[in-house]
Amino acid sequence: MSRPLDTLLRPSLLAIAIALSAPLASPLLMAAEQSSSVRAYNLPAAPLASTLNQIASQAGLALSLNPSLAAGKTSAPVQGQFDAAGALREALRGTGLQLEHSGAGTYSLVAAPDGVVALPETNISGQQAYESAWGPVEGYVATRTAAGTKTDTSLVEAPRSISVATRQQMEDRNVQNLDDAVRYMPGIVSASYGSDTRYDWMLVRGFEPTQFLDGLPLPRGVYANPKAETWNLDRLALLRGPASSVYGQTPPGGLLDMVSRRPSAEASHSIQLQYGSDNYRQLNFASTGKIDDEGRFLYGLSGVIRDAGTQVDHIDNKRYNIAPSLTWNIDTDTKLTLLSQFTRDDTGATSQFMPIQGTKIKSPLGKVSHHKNLGDPDYEFYDRTYYALGYAFEHRINDVWQFRQNLRYTKSELSFQQLTVGSYAYSPADAAGNISRISTNVNEDIGQFAVDNNFQADFTTGDISHTVLLGLDHQRSDTSYLSIYGDGGKTNIFNPIYGQPIVRPARSGAYYDYNQKTVQTGLYVQDQMALDNWRLSLGGREDWVHQGTTYFNKKDVTNTDRSKNFSGNAALSYVFDSGFVPYLSYAESFQPASNASADPLESYKPTEGKQWELGIKYQPPGSNTLLSAAVYDLTQKNVQVTSIGAGGESITSQTGEVKVKGLELEAVSDVTDNLKVIAAYSLAKSEIQKGIYKGNRLQRVPNQQASLWADYTWHDGVLDGFGIGAGARYTGNTYGDQENTWLGKANAYTVFDAAVHYDLGRLDKSLKGASLKLNATNLFDKDYISTCDGSYCYFGDQRSVVASATYQW
Repeated sequence: MSRPLDTLLRPSLLAIAIALSAPLASPLLMAAEQSSSVRAYNLPAAPLASTLNQIASQAGLALSLNPSLAAGKTSAPVQGQFDAAGALREALRGTGLQLEHSGAGTYSLVAAPDGVVALPETNISGQQAYESAWGPVEGYVATRTAAGTKTDTSLVEAPRSISVATRQQMEDRNVQNLDDAVRYMPGIVSASYGSDTRYDWMLVRGFEPTQFLDGLPLPRGVYANPKAETWNLDRLALLRGPASSVYGQTPPGGLLDMVSRRPSAEASHSIQLQYGSDNYRQLNFASTGKIDDEGRFLYGLSGVIRDAGTQVDHIDNKRYNIAPSLTWNIDTDTKLTLLSQFTRDDTGATSQFMPIQGTKIKSPLGKVSHHKNLGDPDYEFYDRTYYALGYAFEHRINDVWQFRQNLRYTKSELSFQQLTVGSYAYSPADAAGNISRISTNVNEDIGQFAVDNNFQADFTTGDISHTVLLGLDHQRSDTSYLSIYGDGGKTNIFNPIYGQPIVRPARSGAYYDYNQKTVQTGLYVQDQMALDNWRLSLGGREDWVHQGTTYFNKKDVTNTDRSKNFSGNAALSYVFDSGFVPYLSYAESFQPASNASADPLESYKPTEGKQWELGIKYQPPGSNTLLSAAVYDLTQKNVQVTSIGAGGESITSQTGEVKVKGLELEAVSDVTDNLKVIAAYSLAKSEIQKGIYKGNRLQRVPNQQASLWADYTWHDGVLDGFGIGAGARYTGNTYGDQENTWLGKANAYTVFDAAVHYDLGRLDKSLKGASLKLNATNLFDKDYISTCDGSYCYFGDQRSVVASATYQW
């Protein structure tokens, strides 16, 4: 199954050239200011970057520090009374660097006069420029992340493949959902079943990722999974590869690590009105600032109101969302942030189960229209209510130890009815296009409590600096799932028939009717070590999981399953002064099933995965550019596969073992103040290792993907304030069925996106804060099939154009 490495790399040479075509250096210029307040410091010698960031954070300053500047350096102890600048100078003693006053309240780190090598400048600027792993980012390039470590870690030094979608990225591309947010990242397939207003269908390195919000997993079920609101996010990180040694129950492909908007001491308000294709109407709003003059209490409020149609006839897309938050700065070392959210969705299944005939197979009567609703609007609906309440607490105990606790209770309630045409294998359409249907009737209720506690210690032992994480997390979920299949009457795929007297079957005939309770506890430890330019990360975690399922449709039979698993990780990297960081990592995954079998005598085994990854990252000193490349070898056992039975019902089985090997390239750059670029390329070879489909590719996993997005904004001259954006996305062919047949094959496709925007404040000062934007996805209205599964095909999104008017103050 394996191929020589040179064969694996050859198809990617063009992508490497594209990724490296971005300028390798771009001076980072920031406005700066300094806090003059004096406070007591008692900081031991520690990694220089960690100490400088800690001082700047506590003092309200911002520190933008290129990792290569402080690589391998240890700070001097900082003990006594200092203002922020004095504390920074104290930490810099003996490092060969010094703090210089550059005027207008700006301080810069430069090489000391007796230094042999002139190092790049690093500027200290106002609070907005300071970046933490749990905060907003200026521009496209993030420099910090907590994905994969749960600590505030330099992104270039993190020995894993991680991509970050910043707030500005999402706004420039007018991101409406998670599928949109990850479209220009490598290693991920978004909207793999085409557009679906119910859920975001993604695959990372061949597997559906777990979604984390503010450090805690979102609940997972069958249909009631929450659909995150991207407007409420400050950032989104995609971690590719296993991460169970820190996060516990996660798949081997990776996870999404989302961070909610947090309250800010700096007042900021925005309101945005949108109108677009298919009568798309949406109102977005966000506001944050101080409640009291001292800034001990900060508030945040954001939300979305949407009333829109969709590209499928008679299916609406309505959403009502609000996300209040409150921060209490208890003292200089303690902070509590309350985070809450309520979302109501009223929509339907825009991912129609289109028959093979009239889509993949040509029909004498023509092609089934993208817009056809083959169900019945008088019968179908998808009503989901989601709410969450929790907090993020952090407390610095002393100069070594700090404690964090994230806690959240989540509830997702769903009522869902849909009509699906018969599958090609068992009830195909006749010559006139007439076809039978089945009804799917679902009620699902998920309640989840999750809490994560961890202690972080930053200290040194001899010449080795450590960031140690000790954690204990606990989750409880309670899921009730009822699914009834019935007769959905007949329709015509070219001229659907609506208004038929379809009756929901009685509960006594339910195919699934169970309650499942899951209790999970995990204990983990991690040590991130630094010795000169060397970095070594070691971590391990033990998980205990108890699942109990009661089958109401099987005379209340109960199935109980207990499992435990140890997951480990190790990574070694070297930080060159030139900005190159090569690394080698090994990681494991462990994931119990999130749903139950239809048979009470059968239980799903947890999946187990492992991965080797060899990569290199490059951040040219003084630039806002991050280039990365990685090759990986990933294996998972006990994989669940869903197929359609003779009666149209879903049947899930575990096929054994699969392997995915690949190459991923990414370039993200704020090239200049005018130009921002994202480029990505993925090459993946997936293969089923065991069973009757041995040697076949995994479902919905393309061999190759590539994307490029660029945005250029003028800041002077006649076009001052005007900007344009353009993007292209290529997805290779896929197989949607395990057999890898022609009926399950979807061809490769390329689509283009575009944007134009204008800052009205550049036209007239009275319009400061007002802007206009026009975004188009699939600009040339490419007609393509996202995937086929041998029985059904799923259309990709057609062209969508959305205009936005925004006012910020």
